[in-house]
Amino acid sequence: MSNEVKDLQLWTGDHYNEGIGRDDIFDKLREECGVFGVFGHPDAAGVSYYGLHALQHRGEESAGICAVDGSNNNQFNYHREMGLVKEVFTQDILTRLKGERAIGHVRYSTAGESKLANAQPLIFKYRDGDLAVATNGNIVNAPEIRKELEMSGSIFQTSSDTEVIAHLIARSSKDFVEAARDALRRLVGGYAFLIMTNNKLIAASDPHGLRPLSMATLGDGYAFSSETCGFEAVGAEYVRDVQPGEMIVIDENGISYDRYDAGESRRATCAMEYIYFARPDSDINEINIHAARKRMGKRLALESFVDADIVTGVPDSSISAAIGYAEQTGIPYELGLIKNKYTGRTFIQPSQELREKGVKMKLSAVRKVVEGKRVVMIDDSIVRGTTSLRIVNLLREAGATEVHVRITSPPFKNPCYYGIDTPSRDELIASYRTVEEIRQQINADSLTFLSDEGLMEAVGGHEGKYKHGMCMGCFDNDYPTVVDESSDKSCSC
Repeated sequence: MSNEVKDLQLWTGDHYNEGIGRDDIFDKLREECGVFGVFGHPDAAGVSYYGLHALQHRGEESAGICAVDGSNNNQFNYHREMGLVKEVFTQDILTRLKGERAIGHVRYSTAGESKLANAQPLIFKYRDGDLAVATNGNIVNAPEIRKELEMSGSIFQTSSDTEVIAHLIARSSKDFVEAARDALRRLVGGYAFLIMTNNKLIAASDPHGLRPLSMATLGDGYAFSSETCGFEAVGAEYVRDVQPGEMIVIDENGISYDRYDAGESRRATCAMEYIYFARPDSDINEINIHAARKRMGKRLALESFVDADIVTGVPDSSISAAIGYAEQTGIPYELGLIKNKYTGRTFIQPSQELREKGVKMKLSAVRKVVEGKRVVMIDDSIVRGTTSLRIVNLLREAGATEVHVRITSPPFKNPCYYGIDTPSRDELIASYRTVEEIRQQINADSLTFLSDEGLMEAVGGHEGKYKHGMCMGCFDNDYPTVVDESSDKSCSC
């Protein structure tokens, strides 16, 4: 096959689904994707299935697994489909995905194009055989690279930025590892890559470590996961996080560790991973998420105590912080809000009345708990403000006499360019309203956000502004890379 990039061929599969509705009645931030990889296990696809199931919270739109069968000329076996992991993979499908190594992906996209062609892993044929790529994050300079490649003859078959790295690898005259290293050096943004050929698997993290990626041993083999909760699901033993700018290569000869980045970039793990996205039982940079969130709640209590009867958290991400707030203040923690986990994904509703009913389908206030009580409501963030208003009103309708809102993050004022679905700046309520104006907008008796310093101390770390090496750009507009604020910030996943 020709070395021309235009000869890169994408395996798109046999099925196509139109975009699904993604208008969530809760204007919460969305994580984009989760990746999971296995090398050296006789049922790599089966292991990946359970790993992806543990990462389902990182993407509910599509799921995919690609396995390599060493007993059959290193043949690629893959399946991708729209839907949840348990919907996409039946036992029959998993049985067909034979192989000792595999990479998997769960996806939530930001910019239209919610269709099977963009589901990952993206799988290609090129001059050296087969290539599969799975990504979590966003490539900030993908539009420029894509335009450059198209001008030189590349034909892109998806709207996913992830396809960029496949073209960069395919057009290189170097061997796969060197081509991957050169391609990673071209990219700017926040990303965690799993890249697989017929005989090699590469795991790589961006130079700032914005998106999490961890490594574990699995018997005599290895596993990689966006979060350590994936390892717990499959019985893998955590080894360490993939370091910023690091590229780990595994093949039949063993494992090697290399850097494609000079190592001069500062660590800047996304703060929202600690605040909201990661599962409470996960560890990021060896910091347990549940413990970090409890410390956020305790710090909130020190910064903004209010006399009340009960403390409750908005499920699920704020429960840990609510427990911490209650422990620090001595105010009882109660389950004042209950989330219905079986309503499924929310589609666009035809009227405001039905949208409001949809809120009550997904979240309920426990009347016997909150009635006649002064309630402290702990939540992780305020985006547009509509979610907070609806939840405060739920509590008031259930009989709460006062509702005091405490947020475990600083005011969210700026969009994210590294793989989180955020509105534009003019849609973020904290970017154009004061805290008092937001309080009035959400109908709360009081409102306080966690300070920048409180957040950093709660997560835990060392001296300096970036005590634990966090990206706080969504709060303070200080991004670790150069960003074009006029550009499309859609997800590369």
